[in-house]
Amino acid sequence: MVFTALPLRAEPPSAPVRVAIIIDDLGNVLDEGRRATELPGPVACSILPLTPHSREIADLAHAAGKEVMLHLPLESVSDMPLGPGAVTLHMTEGEIRETVAQDLKSIPYLAGVNNHEGSLITQHPGDMAWILSTVHAAGPYFYVDSYTSVDSVAYQVAREQGVPAARRNVFLDDVNTEDAVLYQWRRLIKLARKDGFAIAIGHPRPATLKVLQEELPKLAAEGVTLVPVSNIVALQEQHPLPWPPPDLSAANR
Repeated sequence: MVFTALPLRAEPPSAPVRVAIIIDDLGNVLDEGRRATELPGPVACSILPLTPHSREIADLAHAAGKEVMLHLPLESVSDMPLGPGAVTLHMTEGEIRETVAQDLKSIPYLAGVNNHEGSLITQHPGDMAWILSTVHAAGPYFYVDSYTSVDSVAYQVAREQGVPAARRNVFLDDVNTEDAVLYQWRRLIKLARKDGFAIAIGHPRPATLKVLQEELPKLAAEGVTLVPVSNIVALQEQHPLPWPPPDLSAANR
């Protein structure tokens, strides 16, 4: 497949255009985490719980003025390996609540949570209610539905549980090449111009980090502002998303 960069509008729009970026899957490799925390601007760092470098990467992200998020491992339809701190469908309510509570405690400076994998669990309102009510009780955290399934109810359940919530718009690197990442980056900007704001999720892969290092400093000249994820969450709280959601090319993870 050939990816052709989508053109940006020549003149920036008069209305504010905001984007937020989350880098997922941090915690296992220190160098990846360090590079993510060195990206320009308020790029959020989402860290897997109970991983070897989770606390050190959280320290680095916080020192760099970046929001720290818990990348909460949830079972997928494809039964992908999840690592420690995972929530699976066979767990009881008590086991789910205890697991989520321990995951939240394992990472300092938390601002919010998003799901790692999760295409199975996020389709189950009861399990998501246990998860998100635990998040709500633990602190003033927000939740971003990574939207790994078009059948996800996570965003709606978060709002029902009183957790400020948003849903991602673009995965930057489901195809792991610079051309593909740049194509998705242009999609992100196009969606943000249309709606006023958008959220992208990427991973600490060389192609993704290289594109972000090059493109993030150009945003201001394009009339786009990079903001913390919590800023977009607040905007989606003011303008709740429709149900059913559009197909955002979820990866069914």
